[in-house]
Amino acid sequence: MEDCIFCKIINGEFNTEFVLENEFAVVFKDINPKADTHLLVVPRKHVESLNELDDEILLGKLMITVKEATKKVGLKSYRTVINTGKEAGQEVFHLHIHILAGNIKL
Repeated sequence: MEDCIFCKIINGEFNTEFVLENEFAVVFKDINPKADTHLLVVPRKHVESLNELDDEILLGKLMITVKEATKKVGLKSYRTVINTGKEAGQEVFHLHIHILAGNIKL
């Protein structure tokens, strides 16, 4: 997607520091954190939301990436959130998984 902010981040247009990256996804800190630790797991493939994701392998790889990222930053307890659709609070229409830990301010 040409004007998708997450696609631009994935393509290196903003010098975003990745906490973790693999062939399926990138993980970086949310610029508007809602918790002491607030990471985003974003698939490299543009998928608008969970409703459009039909790839079971990608979904599994995203969840494994969550696990790898939390291990890398030393989290043992955390919350995962996937907002799907505007009414549910999705602001960027590129599927992403929020990882929240510590003092969560939702």
